[in-house]
Amino acid sequence: MKIYQTSIKFKPYPRGFHIITNKITTLLSNYDISIGTINLFIKHTSASLTINENVDPSVREDMENFFSEIADAKSYYIHTYEGADDMPAHIKSSLLGQSLTIPITEGRLNLGTWQGIYLGEHRDRAGSREIIVTIQGE
Repeated sequence: MKIYQTSIKFKPYPRGFHIITNKITTLLSNYDISIGTINLFIKHTSASLTINENVDPSVREDMENFFSEIADAKSYYIHTYEGADDMPAHIKSSLLGQSLTIPITEGRLNLGTWQGIYLGEHRDRAGSREIIVTIQGE
């Protein structure tokens, strides 16, 4: 069993959902793993990772609209030290999650035809983001 670990730093993204599948696929091609798993963990409490539709950009827009409707601008938020988007970003991150585990088959991510990896940016003016990538397999 081989185990590799590295990190990927992403430039700041605007608020919304961004497909990062190609960056993960490119990174995976650097390792000699035929079968195994890849784990992605984002080291932030105001961003998230999820898997969803990889073709129609309206899905990403609908996702942003849905999560904004359920989490943004609540009068009872106390945690607003970094602005009005601070607590909503934490809630969205908790709802969607910080990690993904994806099978590797024949050296490739074993995603469905229409699946892509999203980085959910939940802040209006976020900084760069870092994802820890752990690859294990044979």
